[in-house]
Amino acid sequence: MTDSSHLPHSRLEQQHTVARAVLFAAVAALGGFLFGYDTAVINGAVGAIRDRYEVGAGAIGLSVSLTLVGAAIGAWIAGSVADRLGRIRVMQIAAILFLVGALGSAFPFSIYDLTFWRTIGGVGVGFASVIAPAYIAEISPAAIRGRLGSMYQLAIVLGIAVSQLVNYALAAAAGGAREELLGIEAWQWMLALGAVPATLYLIMTFPIPESPRYLVRIGREDTARRIIATVEGGDEVAVSERIATIRETLHLEAARPGVRDVFTRRLGVAGLIYVGIALAALQQFVGINVIFYYSSTLWQAVGFGEDRSLLISVVSALVNIVGTFVAIAVIDKIGRKPLLLVGSVGMALSLGTAAVCFHSATFVVNEDGERVATLSDTNGTIALLAANAFVFFFALSWGPVVWVLISEMFPNRVRAVAVGIATASNWVANFLVSATFPSLADWNLSFTYAGYALMAVLSLALVLKFVPETRGRTLEEAG
Repeated sequence: MTDSSHLPHSRLEQQHTVARAVLFAAVAALGGFLFGYDTAVINGAVGAIRDRYEVGAGAIGLSVSLTLVGAAIGAWIAGSVADRLGRIRVMQIAAILFLVGALGSAFPFSIYDLTFWRTIGGVGVGFASVIAPAYIAEISPAAIRGRLGSMYQLAIVLGIAVSQLVNYALAAAAGGAREELLGIEAWQWMLALGAVPATLYLIMTFPIPESPRYLVRIGREDTARRIIATVEGGDEVAVSERIATIRETLHLEAARPGVRDVFTRRLGVAGLIYVGIALAALQQFVGINVIFYYSSTLWQAVGFGEDRSLLISVVSALVNIVGTFVAIAVIDKIGRKPLLLVGSVGMALSLGTAAVCFHSATFVVNEDGERVATLSDTNGTIALLAANAFVFFFALSWGPVVWVLISEMFPNRVRAVAVGIATASNWVANFLVSATFPSLADWNLSFTYAGYALMAVLSLALVLKFVPETRGRTLEEAG
């Protein structure tokens, strides 16, 4: 083991600088953990909620997906709020909203107030989904910004995985999601435990520094100078040059841009905004969250039992984590565009395979009068492998890379607002996919997956034609 006391001062200082940047990014990325846990934990509870409140597929789809409307609202306004209050304050607001939403939705009186509390939590998730990647981009050295930005997606998939493990463990311990543990039904515990990471996130945001680019915007350049020296390193002259560049790109003499302004010709960023919207929307239109919101009920619908379906959800979450680690390892070496292209091709092929398998399904009406699909052993196995291949290709490409790109492709002066707009489109697309999947699956599961495969093909065309490469550039050069 190398003794750090014998390292050259500049090398030791660089290591400390990188370590601090990683620490600050990790705290911000906890917002992604909330994102993943909140949006995926419902997977284990949705069947129990449907049974307890006796609602149909359309109603349960709306109840689940209205959370995403809250997230879209939170994302839409987060950028403007962050430009007024700062990045750290928005993280803290997000944590509080998520905490309240988790506890409220765990102990509802009806399906209506459960949906309300889930929506409140969704607003918090929307706030976090904008500010976490934007903050990470703004405090990261250019050489490792892709890896640090990918930590946000890693936190999302860890949140998903933990939620699936929690769901599986609670359902197994109670004997089913509707059974009680300590006088409370297992599905309520699933939702209530979201308060733990929310509390941790709130506490950990207090010690980390504010974004230096936000500080320059509000005139606190001395503080910004110290933070840049802390997370990017360099001597006094280099830091002063970075401050001057940031000041220039912020156009401090101009009024703070709003949502309407970024679509005008005056700022010259409308084209980038539309690319960001398309990237964020297609990340959802390929159907990734169908796997994490509805996979338990989906696999039960094609013949797997509840226990096995929940276990399959855990496996998919672990595949998601492995793919994300692959992305973190290579994103700053091979770039953003190559990863997106590989992912698009892999997703299109795996989704197409799943569509073919589901086309062979036969349908029977069970004792409850529900129409249930059944796959042969061979097609069931292939569909399962294809679904997990899709998760893997998404996780090494469109999962992390989209968040990295939309946090670094916009100019400093509009970044927070632009990321908010793109992220809001992500949540709207998420809502549309989540709200329509139960009904579409009842109508034709094969055609539904074929539609997601078509979206993957469109994602390939978008990357080839319009997406810029930002690897290795400072935010001022990339935007």
